[in-house]
Amino acid sequence: DAYAKKSGETTGVIEMIDLLIKDLDKEMTEAETEEKEGQADYEAMMRDSAEKRATDSKSLTEKGGAKADMEAELQSREEGKTAATKEHMATMKYIASLHSECDWLLQYFDVRKEARAGEIDSIVK
Repeated sequence: DAYAKKSGETTGVIEMIDLLIKDLDKEMTEAETEEKEGQADYEAMMRDSAEKRATDSKSLTEKGGAKADMEAELQSREEGKTAATKEHMATMKYIASLHSECDWLLQYFDVRKEARAGEIDSIVK
C-alpha cells in the first residue's frame, strides 16, 4: 500500500510535468507563429516602403523636369515680353512724332495755303 501511494504521487508529478511541457510547447508554437506573422508584416511594410520611395523618387524627377521646362518657358516669355515692350515703346514714340508733325501741319496750314496762293498769283501775273 505504501508503494501504491508513492506511485500515485509520482503519476501526479509526471502529469504535472507533462502539463508544463504541453503548456511550454503551446507557448513556443504561439511565439513562433507571432514571430512569423510579425516578420511577414515587416517584410510587407519594407516592400511597400521601397515601392513608395521609388514612386516618390520618380514623381520628384518628373516634377523637377516639369519645373525646368516651365522655367525655360517663363524665361522665353519674359524675353518676348521685353522685346514686345521695346517695340511698343518705339511704336508709341513714332506715333507721337506723327502727331507732332500733324499738329504742326494743321497749325500752319492756313499760313502755307496763303503763301502758296501768293506764289501762284505771282507766277500767273
